Amino acid sequence: MEQILAKNPQPGPASPSIDHIWRILIGLGCIPAVAGLYFRLTIPETPRFTIDIKRNLGQARADIGTSLNGAGHYDAERIRRVVVPEASWKDFGRYFSKWTNLRVLIGASYSWFAIDFAFYGLGLNTNSFIQDVVFAAPAQNLYDKLYDASINSLLVTVAGLIPGYWVAFLLIDRWGRKPIQLLGFAALSILFIVTGATFDELTTASGQKVTVFLYCLGNFFQNFGPNTTTFIIPGELFPTRYRSTCHGISGAIGKLGAIISFHV
Repeated sequence: MEQILAKNPQPGPASPSIDHIWRILIGLGCIPAVAGLYFRLTIPETPRFTIDIKRNLGQARADIGTSLNGAGHYDAERIRRVVVPEASWKDFGRYFSKWTNLRVLIGASYSWFAIDFAFYGLGLNTNSFIQDVVFAAPAQNLYDKLYDASINSLLVTVAGLIPGYWVAFLLIDRWGRKPIQLLGFAALSILFIVTGATFDELTTASGQKVTVFLYCLGNFFQNFGPNTTTFIIPGELFPTRYRSTCHGISGAIGKLGAIISFHV
């Protein structure tokens, strides 16, 4: 931030406060993260994890009893007869050497790659797409530039991202993960093709408002689609003993897409 302030030719009267603002925002962001970390460290593991990974049948029975308050029935003998391979790299390779299992990992990883490529590509170009529509004149100093960027982000968030998340939240258990993911990718493909084919017309004065509409609609179908489902699907598809590893692989491939979109 100090470098940005130093390079800006017209920093403006409020520039010293900007340095404090971004530090406060980052600091406030750690509060929900710390709260989430506390609850994650204190809640019991799922019985499936306790049985498959820790191989602690007694703890699994206790966790189920706590969750069900004694209202459920738990067949301990049946669980004892379940043979689950111990987690190891050898078993990992054996499991994913089968195309039926490997294609699931490839699908989850590529889906995350594709949506991050689009998501960060749109996010990094928010100001470029809608700046001239929202604001009549370009910003003259750093404070106004950041203020305009905040208004642009707020517009996209309220008009596209938040509604998309809420629709996904309401329908994901009714429609299913796969249909929503396919719908989101299909809608984004159509929107990107339309935007690219009519880009010259959209950059004219008469087409700028259409540009904002298409941009917000694209953000809507990102969240009512793969930007939500790609976080959920890897946590449900893989065996318990490899779920976190496969989720990490999928997320890492996704961030590779984000890096590529940043440099394209």
